[in-house]
Amino acid sequence: MNEDPRCCGSGTCIIDTEGRCWCGQQWDGEKMAAPPRQPAKPAGKATAGTDPGLEPQP
Repeated sequence: MNEDPRCCGSGTCIIDTEGRCWCGQQWDGEKMAAPPRQPAKPAGKATAGTDPGLEPQP
């Protein structure tokens, strides 16, 4: 097996064709680094009757 220059040195890197390693790091063209953070998706709004703990108010 050939030594991948993108490996962090642990010897356990498994890097896919997109440059992503199983550990969560990604090749940025120069080094392995944490991928950019994705913005959180907004939570849906709860409405009466959708949650058993929410009772409609009279």
